[in-house]
Amino acid sequence: MKTLTSGEIAEYCDVNLRTVIRWIESGKLKGFKLPGRGNNRVLVEDFIEFLERHDMPIPDALKSTANPSILIVDDEMPLAKSIQRVARRAGYESHIAIGGFQAGIMLSQYQPKIMTLDLSMPGMDGYSVIDFTRKQSRYKDLKIVVISALDHISLERALDLGADATLQKPFSNHDLTMVLEQYMSM
Repeated sequence: MKTLTSGEIAEYCDVNLRTVIRWIESGKLKGFKLPGRGNNRVLVEDFIEFLERHDMPIPDALKSTANPSILIVDDEMPLAKSIQRVARRAGYESHIAIGGFQAGIMLSQYQPKIMTLDLSMPGMDGYSVIDFTRKQSRYKDLKIVVISALDHISLERALDLGADATLQKPFSNHDLTMVLEQYMSM
């Protein structure tokens, strides 16, 4: 994970280095000290969250410049690979997480624009993943597309928790492509 020095943050915010150190020491900006040397470091995602919380602009250099990506979250690898093939044919980069906990890590790592999500997974189910992401301000723009074989009531519950769209399994490649294109263009 990429980190920033206190000096880099001071430059981005156009403030004195001492101001950044005070932000870290007071807990306003989440940071950590390097062992032995004592120099402060801040994860880029924590710095962006700090900027958003204080209505400060995010520097262009820190905005994601990669192609918008899709995170596919499904514990059934053949289905996940099928979704990935459709996404790649449509021209999108994609990554696969085989469970809710791995999805949390990969959300932070790849910062996708869309997450496809199965509801029935061992451990952290899809409902918990929706709930987690919707409570994180840094994922406010993430589009969540639930792809599940569960009944209509279960899909409605996912929408109520914050999913943007649902697709019932089995689904057509055309329907999936249309949903991905719709949310990528937003």
